[in-house]
Amino acid sequence: MWEAIRRWFDPREMRAVGSRPDYRFSLANERTFLAWLRTGLALIAGGLAAAQFLPPLPVAHLREVIAVALLLLGAAVAVRAVDHWARTERAIRLGEELPASRFPAVLALSVALGALLLVIAVLARALG
Repeated sequence: MWEAIRRWFDPREMRAVGSRPDYRFSLANERTFLAWLRTGLALIAGGLAAAQFLPPLPVAHLREVIAVALLLLGAAVAVRAVDHWARTERAIRLGEELPASRFPAVLALSVALGALLLVIAVLARALG
């Protein structure tokens, strides 16, 4: 694990692997990385907004649970973004198949579940 983290911060090691790819592939990989970072920042902003602006909900501490879940999910997305960028860049340089990931599906299900919880909380407040 620490070896992978160290590689994130050492561009010389990344360039020493394989051959130099067409720059368009590297730039596409970087754009994907930045898109994931924007997603992580949006989740973090949503967590802060939930903590600050949601009114008290009928279920005790539900607001705080939603806020913490969004903050943690945003942090996980940011870490996953850099890991996926590094693994993809390495695969591109080595001419290997790009790494597969279940993370987009997990993220989509997590966001959908969070949205469902918010709908339930809003309906519970409106009805009771």
